[in-house]
Amino acid sequence: MNITSKVLLIKQQINEQQKHLFDSYRQQKIRPDTLLVSLRKVIDQAFKNLVEFYPLPQHAALCAVGGYGRGELYPFSDIDILVLLRQDPEPKEKIELESFVAMLWDLGLEIGHSVRTIEQCLEISKTDITIETSLLELRFLLGNRKLALELNKKFRDQLNPREFFLAKKLELQQRHARFNDTPYSLEPNCKESPGGHRDLQQIHWLATAAGMGPSWRNLVSAGLMTDDESSKLKKAEQEFKRLRIELHLLANKRDDRLLFHTQPVLAEIYKIKPQDSKRPSEVLMQRYYNSARIVYQLTQFMMQNFQDYFFPVTNPMRVDIDEDFCSIQQRLDIKADDAFERKPQLLLKSFLVMQQHPELTDMTVRTQRAIWSSRFRIDAQFRRNPVNRRLFLQILQSPVGIVHNLRRMTMLNVLPMYIPAFKNVVGQMQHDLFHVYTVDQHTLMVIRNLRRFTMPEHAREYPLASHLIAYFEKHWLLYVAALFHDIAKGRGGDHSELGAIEVRKFAKDHKLEPQDARLVEFLVENHLVMSQVAQKQDLSDPQVIQNFVDLVKTERYLSALYLLTVADIRGTSPKVWSAWKGKLLEDLYNQALAALGGAQLDRSSILAQRKNEAMALISLAGLDDEDRDAFWSKMDVAYFLRHDPQEIAWHTRQLYKSVSTTQTIVKARPTDKNEGIQLLVYTKDKENLFELICSYFYENQINILDARIHTSTEGYALDSFIIESLAFGEDTRSYVPIIEHGLADKITKKQLEDFQCVLKRRSRFSMSPGIRRSRTFPIVPSIELQPDEHSKSWRLSITATDTPGILYSLASTFSRHNINLQMAKVMTLGERVEDVFILDGVTLENPRTQLLFERDLLETLKYLTYPDTRIK
Repeated sequence: MNITSKVLLIKQQINEQQKHLFDSYRQQKIRPDTLLVSLRKVIDQAFKNLVEFYPLPQHAALCAVGGYGRGELYPFSDIDILVLLRQDPEPKEKIELESFVAMLWDLGLEIGHSVRTIEQCLEISKTDITIETSLLELRFLLGNRKLALELNKKFRDQLNPREFFLAKKLELQQRHARFNDTPYSLEPNCKESPGGHRDLQQIHWLATAAGMGPSWRNLVSAGLMTDDESSKLKKAEQEFKRLRIELHLLANKRDDRLLFHTQPVLAEIYKIKPQDSKRPSEVLMQRYYNSARIVYQLTQFMMQNFQDYFFPVTNPMRVDIDEDFCSIQQRLDIKADDAFERKPQLLLKSFLVMQQHPELTDMTVRTQRAIWSSRFRIDAQFRRNPVNRRLFLQILQSPVGIVHNLRRMTMLNVLPMYIPAFKNVVGQMQHDLFHVYTVDQHTLMVIRNLRRFTMPEHAREYPLASHLIAYFEKHWLLYVAALFHDIAKGRGGDHSELGAIEVRKFAKDHKLEPQDARLVEFLVENHLVMSQVAQKQDLSDPQVIQNFVDLVKTERYLSALYLLTVADIRGTSPKVWSAWKGKLLEDLYNQALAALGGAQLDRSSILAQRKNEAMALISLAGLDDEDRDAFWSKMDVAYFLRHDPQEIAWHTRQLYKSVSTTQTIVKARPTDKNEGIQLLVYTKDKENLFELICSYFYENQINILDARIHTSTEGYALDSFIIESLAFGEDTRSYVPIIEHGLADKITKKQLEDFQCVLKRRSRFSMSPGIRRSRTFPIVPSIELQPDEHSKSWRLSITATDTPGILYSLASTFSRHNINLQMAKVMTLGERVEDVFILDGVTLENPRTQLLFERDLLETLKYLTYPDTRIK
């Protein structure tokens, strides 16, 4: 048998042994630990077999590092190895090493390899914490054992445990920050997320660096961990090991993310049954979050304990705070071990003391352990105690530390115990296309956003919100509203109405003044209204504004609802908020405020106001009245009502010379904050114009945020858009001439391909996170077509999953049925779209043709959502 055949035999042996192990695991014949060790042994033996045919350089040592060095190997994890040499390789040895590594890849192994001398290993480990950590777990495989032992000894002699701790602490903080410092992401990475498997490995690494060894029992013996904590972490470690194995086997690759589409499959593998109203996947995730919360909290304990171990303070200074609390090394400590048992009200007071003493950086582990052990003392009697109710309100009313303490109260299970309704949303999944956090974490994010409005350093980011909250009396009431706005999610029914009942009871129990109680109840019950009006309704319609004003009634209610709405939207997902959504909310706020101040809402008053403001802007640009009127005379009342003064002034400056042009004019400019591009198209109206424009955007992967379609009295189309694209990045301005030229060329040449052909060509897009989520939770498309009360037009409302080309597909459907588009209002919430169109056309006047149009719309939307199916 030649060498090639022998290598193929080794590969065959690896595959067969791995398959046998996977089958045994799936049949529950072996445990997770056994699988991980057995997989490692398979690779160990493969290395030994391979070097018989592709030997390493003489006196070299092959060592395992990282997770493989630890003696565990997950089904599709990288296999990290170190080829250790006495000195830099000679040319012949380089060839031997290259052949050896090439054969490893031929065996189908995912190898992470390095070739270094002892001196090189020691030198690079001084500046690279990743290398230093991997060497901490070095394991000899084959070759020159003395060389590996020599490296291990010199590395241990060089290792500075204090410096290692500081570097790992910084690394932990950076990793947690990447995941927003929360275990409660809806699609967590069970290895890297806060509270994940990596946190447990961090504890092992620090214990090893301290000379204790990686055993949980050793940490208990060293006094850094209790028996109960050791038991909890050991259990969580086994859970994470199994979870990572299952995820690798499901994906058939290295993937440690609990993605939406894998959660139901995992729940089935774990044989989880539905509980009450919770799906099996929700039960699975709540179990995960419970483990992740415990790991996250105990990791914080251990990091504090390790800091005291590595940097001990002799006779630490103790400063009395009151009869129950003191400060030790700027940490809050209890004076008596049974403090919370003797005085349960201290469970809340401890957090208030943290706020009242900003010099305190943390609570001691002793204090936090005592809070955790005493949390069940927060019972019905505790919640009825007026002292405790006052303490809780004082926490919300404190000028500092609100978010940090609410997060700490949640982690230590104090907040869920004090507000039982909140306990129900801890770890509560949100099966939609725009939230990325569990309900409890989203709630804390909303409160964080409200707090940021009060901070001067964020005033430039939220100018209107910062201004409003600065003059808002008792802005802590907004935190109460935020705490309850989603508290009834997952119960079934309208969570806004159910939440209003909960906050009404809270206000009564905590003796809020009647006007304050009414405000928080109003905010919880109507926290979705302002967003829906701003993003789904026509703000140029005076009746829309009047209806909204009738709801809010006062400037105080208006300001409060605006602040909560902005904080809520920004707390769902980084993708949901945009400057354009901010502008819509701000426009609605300003129009409502003007109406509350006595401004007239009839169309003639609004028209006069718009024109006057636009005239002032145009005059500043140097245009005379004749130039202005050359353009304005061609526009009807609807145009001025549907555009704000700044847009009217910009359109006028661009078009006053070209009101009767035979050319297509496309002009663009960056929006405020450079987050998108504002675009106008002016041309003689032509067939399929909107479809042509949408096809250009689709082909260039540009998203339409807003579209306003207008036709002048002389048959000219003036279409304006707000667009965005990932391609723009921060260099929006450089794309302006590209879009102006490309879109004008597209319209002039009228190159319109069949939509279905274009869609098929581009439908095999990669599974981006957004597309993956929308396929996991697809929205059943819905449409609503109603006659407009004020004209002969029709209002079409569409709700569907956001997919590439959706607006292009709708434009194509409009064209097929000879439908004229007057206005489009596009709203994207994560991967869900809620679009509104104002339409007219003879098709809509006949019930039969109208029905055919609606069925065609549903057919198109269904095809986009489920590409492999058709409505029959």
